[in-house]
Amino acid sequence: MLDTLKKNPKFAGRRGPVVLLIMDGVGLGKYPDGDAVKAAYTPELDKLLKSCPNTSLKAHGTAVGMPSDDDMGNSEVGHNAIGCGRVFAQGAKLVDDAVTGKAVFAGETWKKLIANVMEHNSTLHFIGLFSDGNVHSNIAHLRAMIEEAKSRNVKKVRIHILLDGRDVPETSALEYVEPFEAFLAAQNCGGFDYRIASGGGRMVITMDRYGANWDMVRKGWETHVQGKGRYFKNAVEAITELRISSKAIDQDLPPFVISDDGVNPVGPIVDHDSVIFYNFRGDRAQEITNAFEDDNFEHFDRGCRPDVVYAGMMEYDGDLHVPKLFLVEPPAIDRTVGEFLCANGIKQLAISETQKFGHVTYFYNGNRAGKFNQDLEEYIEIKSDIVPFEQRPWMKSAEITDTVCTAIESGKYRFIRLNLPNGDMVGHTGNFAAVITAMGAVDLSVGRIAEAVRDAGGVLVISADHGNADDMFEHSKDGSIKLDKNGVATRKTSHSLNPVPCIVFDPESKGEYKNELRPGLGISSLGATCIELLGLEPPEDYDPSLLIMQ
Repeated sequence: MLDTLKKNPKFAGRRGPVVLLIMDGVGLGKYPDGDAVKAAYTPELDKLLKSCPNTSLKAHGTAVGMPSDDDMGNSEVGHNAIGCGRVFAQGAKLVDDAVTGKAVFAGETWKKLIANVMEHNSTLHFIGLFSDGNVHSNIAHLRAMIEEAKSRNVKKVRIHILLDGRDVPETSALEYVEPFEAFLAAQNCGGFDYRIASGGGRMVITMDRYGANWDMVRKGWETHVQGKGRYFKNAVEAITELRISSKAIDQDLPPFVISDDGVNPVGPIVDHDSVIFYNFRGDRAQEITNAFEDDNFEHFDRGCRPDVVYAGMMEYDGDLHVPKLFLVEPPAIDRTVGEFLCANGIKQLAISETQKFGHVTYFYNGNRAGKFNQDLEEYIEIKSDIVPFEQRPWMKSAEITDTVCTAIESGKYRFIRLNLPNGDMVGHTGNFAAVITAMGAVDLSVGRIAEAVRDAGGVLVISADHGNADDMFEHSKDGSIKLDKNGVATRKTSHSLNPVPCIVFDPESKGEYKNELRPGLGISSLGATCIELLGLEPPEDYDPSLLIMQ
């Protein structure tokens, strides 16, 4: 049990709640062209930026625990940083260190996976996101594991690739597949048989999260495990033909299975095989893991579940210990904002729609699935629509806002945190017009929540977890827009490296702190800031508050 935080002698807090509003994927753009945040009609945000203390916050790279400042931030590491008030080395860095230093290959899980294959003369399978986006996975880790498997004399390897086009350019799949096929061909001498066996777009198969659409996982199971689907001779042929027939970008490409004869798949997963799900990020890894591991699985008919040795790249849920076997220890995050507030008896509400519900709960709480205190915490999930996000860019912003405004008016909660996913989820589609609509919906919500906070005498802190909607076109190093062969701007579907805004709306301010926010900090400083606004002193090891007390 944590010690309680001391009362802040310089600031007693307000009569109303502190509300932390995360505008997911809304950054401060570097280029005017392609900045859907600036292009949108956002009078409420504009008004608050002109009248309230505000600053920019770092939300990528080392500021959120990624290996380098070339790495984009993401919602997982962003909410970790916001919720724990300081920066921890994240999955990308931990896995990279373990793989490059070869510690992962000395671990008992790797040894068990290899021993199983060698004992049964069976197949080692890899499933995961096939890019170097470094948000969910990195293809460099896959290459290193395949090379190590060969050094251990593993004769047969099959790779099941989930096409990205979301954390990397939207039609870049062949830029990864073609050199990887050459890499595999170089391994295939002396009786080794290493091949891509199946694949499909990450937003179509396998990588669902928060139970939003289990049918994605069913499709992935049938594709990877059962080898059912449309057959192609190789992945290049599959991607090329499916792009023409579906007119989809990589993340939305239909599933495919590789078959030499058009009858038999080259790599179904069968009894005695070993399987590694090589994504290090947990949210989109848990459901396929459940399909492999759960004895009482009810989400779809798995048929005859193969008896395999299954492992994840990391532990995806530290409370539920999912998966049972994993290759790299996850970051040990403790002493989060939510836990401290529970220790101080502060009633809290966390709310978003399904797409980001786990971010304001699990990730915000340091990768913890359960509550710290059942009596002091309430979590509300608004069910997301299962439609392409560009077709409904307002998403569930109105429903989230309705619930938050009611909660503010009720006086039940001292701290409320919410996530509006629009800027990120719609931003990933690359549809500029849809993102403008999405930002309009976010702005309407901001205005309504600000009014409720004003009436209740509270404080509203507005920020984001990373950028996305602020950078919708690919740019060259000189700042010019990259054009396709038709002279049209190349869409960008990945996160940006831009900072994010932070606004403190405190309508009953009595001048306890300066009318400016401390510059040069990252989103991890939101933790100490919210604690101070609640009238408490932040822990000494938290990153500094944005408030400059008088």
